[in-house]
Amino acid sequence: MYMRNKLQILLLLIFFTSSYSQVDVVYTNLVWSDEFDTNGAVNSTKWHHQTQLPAGGNWFNGEVQHYTDQLTNSSVNAGFLSIVAKKEPYTNQGITKQYTSARLNSKFAFLYGRVDIRAKVPTNQGTWPALWMLGKNVNEDGAYFDSQFGTTDWPACGEIDIMEHGITPSQPTNYVQSALHTPSSFGNTMNIGGTIANNLGNSFHVYSMNWSPYQITFLLDGVAYYTYNPAVKTPSNWPFNAEQYLLLNIAMGGIAGTIPSNFTQTAMEVDYVRVYQNTLVDTQAPTNFTATVGTVTSSTIQLLLNANDNSGNVSYSINYSGGTINTANPAGVQKSVIVPNLSPNTNYSFSITASDLAGNNYISNPIVLNATTTGVIGCSGTSSAAQTNSFSTGYNYAFETLGTDVKITFEMLDTDKVGVVAFLWKQSPFTETQMTNVSGNIFTKTITNQTIGSTITYAVKFAYANGFSVTTYYNYVVGSNCALEVASIQDTVDFSFLNPVKEFVKINYEAKIDKVEIYNMVGTLVLETKEDTNKVDIKNLSQGIYLIAVYSGDKKSVKKMIVK
Repeated sequence: MYMRNKLQILLLLIFFTSSYSQVDVVYTNLVWSDEFDTNGAVNSTKWHHQTQLPAGGNWFNGEVQHYTDQLTNSSVNAGFLSIVAKKEPYTNQGITKQYTSARLNSKFAFLYGRVDIRAKVPTNQGTWPALWMLGKNVNEDGAYFDSQFGTTDWPACGEIDIMEHGITPSQPTNYVQSALHTPSSFGNTMNIGGTIANNLGNSFHVYSMNWSPYQITFLLDGVAYYTYNPAVKTPSNWPFNAEQYLLLNIAMGGIAGTIPSNFTQTAMEVDYVRVYQNTLVDTQAPTNFTATVGTVTSSTIQLLLNANDNSGNVSYSINYSGGTINTANPAGVQKSVIVPNLSPNTNYSFSITASDLAGNNYISNPIVLNATTTGVIGCSGTSSAAQTNSFSTGYNYAFETLGTDVKITFEMLDTDKVGVVAFLWKQSPFTETQMTNVSGNIFTKTITNQTIGSTITYAVKFAYANGFSVTTYYNYVVGSNCALEVASIQDTVDFSFLNPVKEFVKINYEAKIDKVEIYNMVGTLVLETKEDTNKVDIKNLSQGIYLIAVYSGDKKSVKKMIVK
């Protein structure tokens, strides 16, 4: 056991190092754990078996199991906790069910910190393994804290699902999900993230949740994949300012799907459960606070913040005309804050303060920065066009050129879809890349190192509970200013001309051309004509690269044009 603990300490150091810059607050003091070192029954000083059935005699979500305190459903052996779901008739509380399992509550609750759970989870059809948390104040008969603290109904108590598997049939194999349930979004919540765990079911992984006053971040093997941080926190979207406790269980059936007739049993193995907080008293204020302006776009301004503090963490507060942004970061590590939803060509002033989590303020607060947003280089729109399945309402789309990068943003407008995630489809060569959730059903992905004037073609697949819909493909000319260059491939004008051109552009198109527009590469309209549209005089244009837009009826297309 000495060698095992020594190895765990080494792995822990590597783990913290790799994930250090991916969370806003680093927690380093181990305050509660179970290493499962004693064979036999689960440690009763640390865990409570929740076995009482809810009113009505059935667990939620259509589940079909009895939770028991039998050793055959939960026990410790050779350093591992095994939670076993079995097919067996079992009668308890006057009700007989055909499956048994275990549901453990920690007898420890905490406010803010980090949870690391190393576990191997089952992937059998019809099983729903989960590592999760509930508010200590949840009103749920049979829960460990209910008799003394159970004053609040679900979901007002808040629920943090660190890891669950088996309830996302629309997702790829080995997909694990994290979710937040709040009064503003619960049941089929929109507050979800997920990732692929290699060789899930056969390998151990470390499932982590990092919880600060500002955000909750989920990590797999030290790599962050989803962060929940509503800009304005209210009891409706942020009931996460009170203590929560841990739950480990395997549910059966219900929304996890049909249990095969040949199912006998399966197990979730847990190597350790560890909770970290920061417990040292801090009386020293941050030092060396710096703040500068980074990348500026038409709708965002990047602020780069840094400060040192003996506690290892620094909190920043940014005040501007749009409100207040509160965030944190490890001390001595630069924090990039993107201020969103700004107006183009507008000057903004930011008053920024630094403090530590104990409330000690930087001696020369605040630092004031000013920056002006740029004009828009890009385009956007709303559509319901689909190439696969359909949309009940539609979606918003936007393409924006940022230097040599293109930021692509899509928002699902359908309100009848739940559990939405988005994947960016590149048409040629075909690739599928998961997009980042901004908030609600807004997703974004920035593609880098693009060539100004080149045409890129993308669509988005929105996956949701029990299905998916794919938008039509859109072309966008990189570096172009818009309202014209985004067009469904199905609605383009198939025109041609000899390129490069000199003095005149002779346009070949089988139908009548209503209008021709020519733009320079910063998006300025330099020529427009509705006459002589098949032979456009360009003698007044300087040599260089332009974009030519051709309109015919309700169709349009844009191509790159080189003027000699």
